[in-house]
Amino acid sequence: MSAFELDAVRAGEVTMADVRITPATLRAQAGVARAHANPQLAANFERAAELTDLPDDELLAIYEQLRPRRSTADELAATAASLQARGAVRTAALVREAADVYARRGLLRTSS
Repeated sequence: MSAFELDAVRAGEVTMADVRITPATLRAQAGVARAHANPQLAANFERAAELTDLPDDELLAIYEQLRPRRSTADELAATAASLQARGAVRTAALVREAADVYARRGLLRTSS
Protein backbone atom coordinates (compact mmCIF):
# COMPACT_ATOMS: atom_id res chain seq x y z
CA MET A 1 0.00 0.00 0.00
CA SER A 2 1.38 3.41 -0.90
CA ALA A 3 1.67 6.38 1.44
CA PHE A 4 -1.15 8.02 -0.51
CA GLU A 5 -3.44 5.07 0.19
CA LEU A 6 -2.50 5.04 3.87
CA ASP A 7 -3.30 8.74 4.07
CA ALA A 8 -6.76 7.99 2.64
CA VAL A 9 -7.31 5.30 5.29
CA ARG A 10 -6.18 7.62 8.06
CA ALA A 11 -8.46 10.36 6.77
CA GLY A 12 -11.44 8.00 6.83
CA GLU A 13 -11.82 8.12 3.07
CA VAL A 14 -11.61 4.34 2.76
CA THR A 15 -14.59 2.43 4.08
CA MET A 16 -15.29 -1.25 4.66
CA ALA A 17 -17.24 -1.26 1.40
CA ASP A 18 -14.00 -0.35 -0.39
CA VAL A 19 -12.23 -3.46 0.88
CA ARG A 20 -15.00 -6.06 0.89
CA ILE A 21 -14.36 -9.25 -0.98
CA THR A 22 -16.64 -9.96 -3.93
CA PRO A 23 -18.64 -13.11 -4.66
CA ALA A 24 -16.60 -13.57 -7.84
CA THR A 25 -13.34 -13.56 -5.90
CA LEU A 26 -14.70 -16.09 -3.42
CA ARG A 27 -15.94 -18.34 -6.23
CA ALA A 28 -12.50 -18.13 -7.87
CA GLN A 29 -10.92 -19.15 -4.57
CA ALA A 30 -13.36 -22.06 -4.41
CA GLY A 31 -12.14 -23.14 -7.84
CA VAL A 32 -8.53 -23.03 -6.68
CA ALA A 33 -9.36 -25.03 -3.56
CA ARG A 34 -11.22 -27.62 -5.61
CA ALA A 35 -8.33 -27.85 -8.09
CA HIS A 36 -6.03 -28.58 -5.16
CA ALA A 37 -8.25 -31.39 -3.83
CA ASN A 38 -9.73 -29.41 -0.97
CA PRO A 39 -13.51 -29.72 -1.43
CA GLN A 40 -14.33 -28.65 2.14
CA LEU A 41 -12.51 -25.34 1.71
CA ALA A 42 -14.15 -24.91 -1.71
CA ALA A 43 -17.58 -25.38 -0.12
CA ASN A 44 -16.74 -22.79 2.55
CA PHE A 45 -15.76 -20.25 -0.12
CA GLU A 46 -18.97 -20.98 -2.06
CA ARG A 47 -21.10 -20.41 1.03
CA ALA A 48 -19.18 -17.22 1.77
CA ALA A 49 -19.91 -16.00 -1.76
CA GLU A 50 -23.62 -16.48 -1.08
CA LEU A 51 -23.42 -14.40 2.08
CA THR A 52 -21.64 -11.31 0.73
CA ASP A 53 -24.90 -9.40 0.21
CA LEU A 54 -26.15 -9.95 3.76
CA PRO A 55 -25.81 -7.07 6.18
CA ASP A 56 -23.17 -7.64 8.85
CA ASP A 57 -25.72 -7.69 11.67
CA GLU A 58 -27.73 -10.43 9.97
CA LEU A 59 -24.63 -12.47 9.28
CA LEU A 60 -23.61 -12.22 12.93
CA ALA A 61 -27.14 -13.18 14.02
CA ILE A 62 -26.97 -16.33 11.88
CA TYR A 63 -23.57 -17.14 13.36
CA GLU A 64 -25.07 -16.76 16.83
CA GLN A 65 -28.04 -18.97 15.91
CA LEU A 66 -25.69 -21.74 14.83
CA ARG A 67 -24.09 -22.00 18.25
CA PRO A 68 -25.35 -24.98 20.27
CA ARG A 69 -28.49 -24.38 22.35
CA ARG A 70 -29.00 -20.88 20.93
CA SER A 71 -31.89 -21.69 18.57
CA THR A 72 -34.96 -23.83 18.35
CA ALA A 73 -35.58 -26.15 15.42
CA ASP A 74 -38.23 -23.73 14.14
CA GLU A 75 -35.84 -20.76 14.29
CA LEU A 76 -33.20 -22.63 12.31
CA ALA A 77 -35.82 -23.78 9.80
CA ALA A 78 -36.95 -20.18 9.32
CA THR A 79 -33.37 -19.01 8.82
CA ALA A 80 -32.74 -21.76 6.28
CA ALA A 81 -35.94 -20.87 4.41
CA SER A 82 -35.00 -17.19 4.34
CA LEU A 83 -31.53 -17.97 3.02
CA GLN A 84 -32.94 -20.36 0.43
CA ALA A 85 -35.42 -17.75 -0.79
CA ARG A 86 -32.58 -15.28 -1.33
CA GLY A 87 -30.49 -17.74 -3.33
CA ALA A 88 -28.11 -18.84 -0.57
CA VAL A 89 -28.91 -22.49 -1.20
CA ARG A 90 -25.61 -23.94 0.07
CA THR A 91 -25.79 -21.96 3.28
CA ALA A 92 -29.45 -22.90 3.75
CA ALA A 93 -28.45 -26.56 3.42
CA LEU A 94 -25.73 -26.05 6.04
CA VAL A 95 -28.24 -24.53 8.48
CA ARG A 96 -30.63 -27.45 7.91
CA GLU A 97 -27.80 -29.93 8.44
CA ALA A 98 -26.83 -28.16 11.66
CA ALA A 99 -30.44 -28.32 12.86
CA ASP A 100 -30.57 -32.06 12.17
CA VAL A 101 -27.30 -32.71 13.98
CA TYR A 102 -28.31 -30.51 16.92
CA ALA A 103 -31.64 -32.36 17.17
CA ARG A 104 -29.90 -35.75 17.27
CA ARG A 105 -27.40 -34.55 19.89
CA GLY A 106 -29.85 -32.63 22.05
CA LEU A 107 -28.27 -29.27 21.25
CA LEU A 108 -31.37 -27.31 20.23
CA ARG A 109 -32.98 -24.77 22.52
CA THR A 110 -36.35 -26.14 23.49
CA SER A 111 -38.31 -22.87 23.81
CA SER A 112 -38.23 -19.35 22.41
